[in-house]
Amino acid sequence: MTALKASPTRRVATAVALAAGATLVLSACGAGQISQTATQVAAVNGNKADADNIALRNVHVVYPNSEEYSLEPGGDVQLAFTAINLSEHQTDQLTAIQTDFAGSVTVDELDGTLEIRPQTSLGAGNPDITVPEEAPETLSLIDVTLEDITEGVRPGLTFPVTFTFQNAGDVVVQVPVDAGPTTERHESELSPDVVTEGAH
Repeated sequence: MTALKASPTRRVATAVALAAGATLVLSACGAGQISQTATQVAAVNGNKADADNIALRNVHVVYPNSEEYSLEPGGDVQLAFTAINLSEHQTDQLTAIQTDFAGSVTVDELDGTLEIRPQTSLGAGNPDITVPEEAPETLSLIDVTLEDITEGVRPGLTFPVTFTFQNAGDVVVQVPVDAGPTTERHESELSPDVVTEGAH
């Protein structure tokens, strides 16, 4: 007795049907679930800009973490950034930071200098601010405060800040405002129902 052999066409059709069925089952198990990546944020929150040998990285307003700072109009906020001197030989210096969205800008030279020697960097912001990967290991720290901010300094918005360097000149950065560790989810009657239990 000769065994029956399935034709190539039948084998292909069977494989396609099985694959389609598996896809439907797997996609159904994930339906209604909240993706883990939906709540993740980028490691670097800020904007970047380049001018001559200076690379500005992670430029942003730090979300207030104490009563000293506030995002309300008239309040004070911290400006965070890393300025990297990519030159092999020439020292540069940060000479000014200006914006129309604050009454004044105060720079506290924590280590006594705003000079950025070749292949070193100058950083501002909280100690937990992530230093960009391209930044040299040598990092000087300063504290920059935008005082008497205006209505335009809000999470989700950007505003222009001008950094002036002795050699690199002026560079304007559209600075975002950190939304903080958690952002409240706003729901309305138009928001879809989300199932958080009963995974398949």
